[in-house]
Amino acid sequence: MAALAARGTAALPARLRPLWALPARRALAAAAGEGKAAQPKPAFTDEAVQTLLYKMTGLDLHKVFRPEKKGLKPPHYKLMTEAQLEEATRKAIEEAKTKLIMPPVLNEREPIDDVLAEDKVLEGTETAKYVFTDLSYSIPHRERFIVVREPNGVLRKATWEERDRMIQIFFPKEGRRVIPPTLFKDENLGTVFQQDRHEDVLNMCIAQFEPDSPDYIRVHHRTYEDIEKHGKYDLLRSTRHFGGMVWYLLSRKKADGLLIDMINRDLLDDATSLITLYHMLHPECQSAKAAKEQKLQGVDLIKVFVKTESQREGYIQLALQAYEEAMATSSAS
Repeated sequence: MAALAARGTAALPARLRPLWALPARRALAAAAGEGKAAQPKPAFTDEAVQTLLYKMTGLDLHKVFRPEKKGLKPPHYKLMTEAQLEEATRKAIEEAKTKLIMPPVLNEREPIDDVLAEDKVLEGTETAKYVFTDLSYSIPHRERFIVVREPNGVLRKATWEERDRMIQIFFPKEGRRVIPPTLFKDENLGTVFQQDRHEDVLNMCIAQFEPDSPDYIRVHHRTYEDIEKHGKYDLLRSTRHFGGMVWYLLSRKKADGLLIDMINRDLLDDATSLITLYHMLHPECQSAKAAKEQKLQGVDLIKVFVKTESQREGYIQLALQAYEEAMATSSAS
């Protein structure tokens, strides 16, 4: 199996850097092949994209540091001077930013189907498969050599699922199980979503699966679709999952529901950032061209998007009208 080593983003954990860098290398290679014929669309890791996503995510310290459901403990109080309080607040903000680092968004990994040898002389000598794993500690898990000997004598590379199980057995990761919990089955996710535990599902998914595995991608997409269906966007606001949800929805041109939610919550700057990112992902759309030609910003940028791209123009127009009336009343008072 080809090594996926790459120089990645320093802010990412070491085990994710190869995963994050791989799509970037492929995108660069594709862009080099196409030349200047077409401008490549931005990637999730691009600085401009990340800036907009972090801005929309928000930083609510009360939500980031909300109490966890554990055993009850007496509250702990501290007497601080004004300077000490400012320093403690600064540290809390820095820690909150660390907690809001977004997980990577990757394409699904290619299946492994490599046969190394077919030894007919071994056919029928065993009734079970044998898995051979390189246990060297210095080797990254993505490069670890794992092969399987079939009862029919075929020696092949292990599939991704087999690799994940073997690595978890020999190098256990906290929060991950050898056999994934039944919670992640489609028929069980709906029950958890009814309890508004979308964030818990995503946190458990990150711990259980690799970010390019089919189950990781499936669970994330199911979660985003349920939030979109019921308009529960605020469940992920000020969490590390909000940016991934925005990216998923805009990539599929599903901006209307989230746009209405932002306007209703008086988050007009976030709504503007949402449309800006939409135009970056879909530069060929009419509103992107109009915004570029007329240099539109703020409410005008939203209005041109609503007229040309939105499927729920009436709802958004009413939301904008209510926002503008509230702003006029506030200014008058």
